Amino acid sequence: MKITSAELRGKWLEFYKSKGHADIGAVSLIGDGTTGVMFNVAGMQPLMPYLLGKPHPAGKRLCNIQGCVRTIDIDSVGDASHFTFFEMMGNWSLGDYFKREKTAWTVELLTNVFGLDKDKLCTTVFEGNDSAPRDEETANLVISLGIRPEHVFYLPKTDNWWELEGTEGTPCGPDNEWFYPIRNFDRPVFPDDYVEIGNDVYMQYKKTAAGYEPLANKNVDTGFGFDRMLLFLNGLTDGYKTDLFAGAIARLEALSGQKYDDGGEARRAMRIIADHTRTTLMLIGDANGILPSNVGAGYILRRIMRRAIRYCRQLGISSEAMCEIAGIFIHDVYGRSYPLLLEKETYILEEIKKEAERFEATLQSGMKEFEKCLAGIARKNEFMKKQDPSYREETVIAGKQAFRLYDTYGFPLELTEELAAERGLSVDRAGFDAAFREHQEKSRVLAKGQAKGGLESSSETATKYHTATHLLNAALKAVLSPDCNQKGSNITDERMRFDFNFPRPMTEEEIRAVEDLVNEKIGEDLPVVFREMSLEEARAEHFVGVFDSKYGDTVKTYSIGEFSKEMCGGPHVERTGVLGHFRIVKEQSSSAGVRRIKAVLE
Repeated sequence: MKITSAELRGKWLEFYKSKGHADIGAVSLIGDGTTGVMFNVAGMQPLMPYLLGKPHPAGKRLCNIQGCVRTIDIDSVGDASHFTFFEMMGNWSLGDYFKREKTAWTVELLTNVFGLDKDKLCTTVFEGNDSAPRDEETANLVISLGIRPEHVFYLPKTDNWWELEGTEGTPCGPDNEWFYPIRNFDRPVFPDDYVEIGNDVYMQYKKTAAGYEPLANKNVDTGFGFDRMLLFLNGLTDGYKTDLFAGAIARLEALSGQKYDDGGEARRAMRIIADHTRTTLMLIGDANGILPSNVGAGYILRRIMRRAIRYCRQLGISSEAMCEIAGIFIHDVYGRSYPLLLEKETYILEEIKKEAERFEATLQSGMKEFEKCLAGIARKNEFMKKQDPSYREETVIAGKQAFRLYDTYGFPLELTEELAAERGLSVDRAGFDAAFREHQEKSRVLAKGQAKGGLESSSETATKYHTATHLLNAALKAVLSPDCNQKGSNITDERMRFDFNFPRPMTEEEIRAVEDLVNEKIGEDLPVVFREMSLEEARAEHFVGVFDSKYGDTVKTYSIGEFSKEMCGGPHVERTGVLGHFRIVKEQSSSAGVRRIKAVLE
């Protein structure tokens, strides 16, 4: 059967609502910290407390279509079947029905609703081991529903047992996976001609440090991949041929003048740009939306965005294409199902544009350095070959060189590795890690004993906040008045407090302008340069001296590009890119003629 993404979404939800399930909608893509993962990677993940026994406000029968983000196989994105964002169609029983009802509904859905041939369906069940018995019950149930006995296969735990790796206290149990032929349809052979279309997990156990223990309530967790099912029901083998991506691919073809169906590197680039743009807008537009940064989930987002930007360049188009494609996804594909995307559209597109502009500048200078690195390796190989024809050519970029690309030019290690692989080279990751640790140790030594400038500690976080006060001071001068000067500060690991002279409250527009300017300079990843000089030299070079009485004949100065130049004795980071995202949380009066800003780095 042919089916659109909107039709598939409706059929899944309506079917399970007809069986007494409540549509609970999708929750945030961003992990809340309770499951030990950064993003939701499975439809059931947000439901863990309820699968473990907590009553759900919507009842015991639930269904939804849940967005997920998975980047563990990001290097595979570019083929026909891998995505970083995908959706899972799910339904759950929280201690209500179990195997008998669920097997019957799955067969009904696949055959009566989706029109699949029951004689072609294959299914696998758990073969059993020392921890749990063979799942004969499920096998007998599916056979009683008309699945051919020779199409029921018993497989080991690696195939038919579901649990979240690396976690404890989470529900788990045997699963019943469903397969359908994707080729040789008249005489398909399992598993060669089949593809998995979904699974029913029977959560009978809780994972513990010692093994498994029975759950108080038996649960059912069903997961069918939305993108994969859409592909499959339309008789396609390329996930980028569905209506989810049709508009994005068509726009990329128009912009590049190349055809997706011609294949090759152009098709791979289109897939990567389309996939990564979709994931980007979903993460920025999420209810708990994030922004690109150098830490945590923000770092993953930055890596995704910068990979897409690089492939825009490879395709010969501007990175502004990401904004155009994001708009297509928002309006033509996901706006109705994720209305928050429509509300946040302007914000999403502005943030994509900002990151693209930052990385374009970084990429231009960084690529030159990368090419110099490769040229150095080539010169060495050529020289050594002349000396010794049996010399084995160097094919590894040194860890210190990779760290320089990261520290000075903002290249994530993964980007350097990807660029290297395209040239038949690898990167000394252990050497990179060693250079990174050496850098951290130097930073700690530098900061040790320098708890000055209003810092309550000289921790790494407080050091970042102190550096941010320099950017804030310069931004206030640029936005409000050159006469604004720091009147005091107080910094902890949680926030910064900054006092400055100004005769009135700041407007909302002024607050946003200051935030944007500080974040712009953070995004430029500017070096923070330390120099000692005479007080006269510092004044001649227009360094700002906030408290002149503190300085002697020789002063310490810190400049951040051409944006900020201050005399200061406190600890500082080496580059602004590590600061994260700057946000003003409060602006208020401190005393007559003095305003106070409280701000955080996120």
